[in-house]
Amino acid sequence: MMYDSHGTPRVTATEAQRLLRDAGAVLVDVREPDEFRAGHAPGAHHVPLSRIATADLPGTGPLVLICRSGNRSRQAAALLAARGVAAVDVIGGMRDWAAQGLPVEGAPGAVI
Repeated sequence: MMYDSHGTPRVTATEAQRLLRDAGAVLVDVREPDEFRAGHAPGAHHVPLSRIATADLPGTGPLVLICRSGNRSRQAAALLAARGVAAVDVIGGMRDWAAQGLPVEGAPGAVI
């Protein structure tokens, strides 16, 4: 696990997959609805960044936050950390998730 200059924890897509599988983490996609529909990781909960500060968050384990490239998920992780919520950002977002060959579901042929 890495940390950005503000202390926000960050993981690679492969590390995120491991957290989901082995540590009871919950994946939260913070993109807009059309982006989420275009393609997302199986089992991801959809909570757009614009609602992350006030949303009822899923699960009881740590949150793994993902967006398209990692910018919005990093912002979401920082917002949640300020609320005392354990959350990590996926470096490179869904672009890296798909590039690593991790599963994606959604519209066939859609650009993530």
